[in-house]
Amino acid sequence: MEQTFFQIASTLVLPQWLLMIFLPKWKGTKWLRDHPVIPIALAVMYAGFILIDIGSFNPNSFSTLAAVKELFASDKALLAGWIHYLAFDLLIGSYISKDAVERGIHPLLIAPCLFFTFMFGPVGWLLYQIIKLFKK
Repeated sequence: MEQTFFQIASTLVLPQWLLMIFLPKWKGTKWLRDHPVIPIALAVMYAGFILIDIGSFNPNSFSTLAAVKELFASDKALLAGWIHYLAFDLLIGSYISKDAVERGIHPLLIAPCLFFTFMFGPVGWLLYQIIKLFKK
């Protein structure tokens, strides 16, 4: 079951990422940025896996690196963590894409930011912050 939801969640985000990279000004891309249906779907999946595996969590689950490692030993908790990353990275990517279009920053400058946000979250966001410094 976890593998199926992993595939669904991982595949669900790809169309919006590709649209933001290759067609950032298209009305369909704008609609997805303005209506976070994909992050909402991921949030529902996330909440479901948290509720299913609530027994894996305790007040100390995030208190040490060892505790986090133990928490993510559960496939359901690991999947919830993955979905968490997918949802928040997509929300940050949507912000970057929308903000860049509004600022008139060329899509070729933004594509690497979006790629790195998709792959490495904060690195893409940081790259966008650096680009914004030079594109005021």
